[in-house]
Amino acid sequence: MDKVLEMLLLQQELNDATNGEGWEAGLTKNGKVINWKRCIYMECAEMVDSFAWKHWKAINQDPDWANLQIEVVDVWHFIMSLGLEDYSQNFRGNIEDLAIFMSQEPGYLKLQEEGELLFAEPSDIMAKVEELIFNAVNPHTFDSPKLFEDFFELAYMCKLNLADLYRLYVGKNILNQFRQDNGYKEGTYIKVWNGKEDNVVMQELWENNAALTPKVLYGSLQKAYATVS
Repeated sequence: MDKVLEMLLLQQELNDATNGEGWEAGLTKNGKVINWKRCIYMECAEMVDSFAWKHWKAINQDPDWANLQIEVVDVWHFIMSLGLEDYSQNFRGNIEDLAIFMSQEPGYLKLQEEGELLFAEPSDIMAKVEELIFNAVNPHTFDSPKLFEDFFELAYMCKLNLADLYRLYVGKNILNQFRQDNGYKEGTYIKVWNGKEDNVVMQELWENNAALTPKVLYGSLQKAYATVS
């Protein structure tokens, strides 16, 4: 449970900093409506674009597996946020209760198994993504157990075990925090650093030093960003 709890705590911290405390009620500190379901299905659409799914264009193009994994992690941000909102507003428990619930899902337990993972067939991955969309797009009902389980199954199909999911999530969480601190909302943030997207720079920093802590990663991003800004 430690890793999922740490990720939920980081997501809570990021949402508090970005949206203001009390965001679980559905509004940011600036009065902007928050719709986590929309965030999920819009991000899922970007995930599908990692594949050459169009029958009329680039039909032989290989899947962008690296981008797919990043998009999975982006969706994870929003699924955790929706879970945090649900538990808060419907009096289902605190953040530790949510972590316990998630950690007991069969799909989450499967992510902890040892062994080399393989990417599933693109058609199977897209079908799983569409299950997530179907759940999120319904404005009247929200099946949180199915949403969590579908996500964990999707992560497994996209060659992400728990350690990989945690590493990429922490990296993207810190990058998102860094973006907010450097003008992302204001539109002054520079996303391409010396010819590379900031996502790629973040991944390379992790790959060069897997033992990085979140604090050290943030500092490393600062040093890299100083060369472009």
